[in-house]
Amino acid sequence: MMAFDDDKPTPRGELTLQIVPLPSDTNPNGDVFAGWLVKQMDIAAATVAGRVSRGRNANVAMDRMEFLSPLRVGSQVSLYCDLVEIGRSSMKINVEVWTLDRNDQQARKVTEGLFVYVAIDEQGRIREVPSKTSDLTEPAL
Repeated sequence: MMAFDDDKPTPRGELTLQIVPLPSDTNPNGDVFAGWLVKQMDIAAATVAGRVSRGRNANVAMDRMEFLSPLRVGSQVSLYCDLVEIGRSSMKINVEVWTLDRNDQQARKVTEGLFVYVAIDEQGRIREVPSKTSDLTEPAL
């Protein structure tokens, strides 16, 4: 299980996705729904898994999450992914979420979670992850 700590001043991993939550993404208190945030984390992790697997993949597990602070509408949300492990057909990707509120200068950590994906073929069957893993975090331009 991952250590959930917020004493590190900078995110771990590569910036994978940035997004700004809208009023339609909030609950009656004005805080962003947890489900909206998990969706964004899944999108970020799936992006990395797709690069690593060089094709289709499926989310098969998520480790626990702790919400350290609320996420407010209009804040800049940054999702950082760190490829933790590559198995024969699986990939473990840690996703950290940091936010910068409109009136703040200091980013703060919101949550993190470990996402597990498996590579799948076009018929949805599990397949092996390609063995060559160089240049996985930087897309070819």
